[in-house]
Amino acid sequence: MTKTLILLPGDGIGPEVTAEVRKVVAVLAPDLEIKEHLLGGASIDVHGVPLTDAVIADCLAADA
Repeated sequence: MTKTLILLPGDGIGPEVTAEVRKVVAVLAPDLEIKEHLLGGASIDVHGVPLTDAVIADCLAADA
């Protein structure tokens, strides 16, 4: 079973930081599945809310 990591770039820790996290994870845990969702202001711009129900559900189903 593949483990899943959710990345939530948003206010403060944005895409430039999570891009580096992806590189580190690729080296340290290449079998880890990474999913990324919007959070905070970035999510408000796209979805109208800071955190969608779909993101919450995905986070609850993830391993980290």
